[in-house]
Amino acid sequence: MRFLLLFLAVPLASLAQNHEQFVFDGPAVVIHGGAGGIERKYYTEEQIASYDSSLRVILNAGYAMLEEGHTGMDVVVHCLTLLENNPLFNAGKGAVVNAEGTVELDASVMNGATKKAGAVAGLRHIKNPAKLARDVMDHTPHVLLIGDGAESFAKTRSHEFVENKYFLTPKREGQYQRWKEMKKNGTVGVVLKDAQGDLYAGTSTGGMMGKQYGRVGDVPIIGAGTYADNNGAAVSCTGHGEYFIRENVAFQVNARMQYEGLTLEESASRVIFGVLNEEAGNGGLIAIDANGNVTWTFNSKGMFRGAKGKMKESQKVMIHTDIFGDPTWPEQCGF
Repeated sequence: MRFLLLFLAVPLASLAQNHEQFVFDGPAVVIHGGAGGIERKYYTEEQIASYDSSLRVILNAGYAMLEEGHTGMDVVVHCLTLLENNPLFNAGKGAVVNAEGTVELDASVMNGATKKAGAVAGLRHIKNPAKLARDVMDHTPHVLLIGDGAESFAKTRSHEFVENKYFLTPKREGQYQRWKEMKKNGTVGVVLKDAQGDLYAGTSTGGMMGKQYGRVGDVPIIGAGTYADNNGAAVSCTGHGEYFIRENVAFQVNARMQYEGLTLEESASRVIFGVLNEEAGNGGLIAIDANGNVTWTFNSKGMFRGAKGKMKESQKVMIHTDIFGDPTWPEQCGF
């Protein structure tokens, strides 16, 4: 069963508290493939292995690029592109559809050293929205382009266009037929620290199953779903986007670090388990700071996630992936 997130108001007491944190030395890459009602009982061992393998392929590719000296933005966009091309996740190929049965895609990227950012929303024909978000950042004076305007700009930058049906998979079409009973959302994201010590973040999504035509969630809103600042952290969020927009979650993690003096771990925990839990907002985030501290924090049942880098304590390069809640890091995670 592919990742499902129930789009329902949930009582505060029912929200889980899942939190893991660790420290890398040097370049490191962290990814997520969405958070939600992800429980082991819904998955076969074969399905679990497919997700785990996909996460590891992307982590290995991203980390290899960091070791080769590629810029952090190159790595963020490459990893997001791999996630967008993987039908297991709700971004690009395999994205969910809106109430009209079509796919609308959003993405954003941000450079923590320069604070430059680019975002796109409401795309219907761009194969890889993350690449276009980067071009908005690099080749326009703007931060966010939407819909037809974004796709018109894409024509000037040699992006690959596809028919909207390209994004649909049989699984998603079946879900669309049932969306009134079970609405779903999900997102993919990347945060990293590169060889120069700079932080980068990027996020991409198909949004929520059955969303209203034209709905835009937190992903392309800089500060809500994506944010990067060398003085704070690189953050990528996933979950019920309206809550993340209202609370400016990705920026708030940074602000609490810089203005309250909190650690990354403390800030992420207070935002996810305090601010969001009080509103019954469901989701999570991945984040990394300039000192190599990493956290993935979520109040849902599970979150597809993984990280790769040199552990500060052991100085060994490790890769770790996980899907479900009740974290076992680091004693039983099986490096």
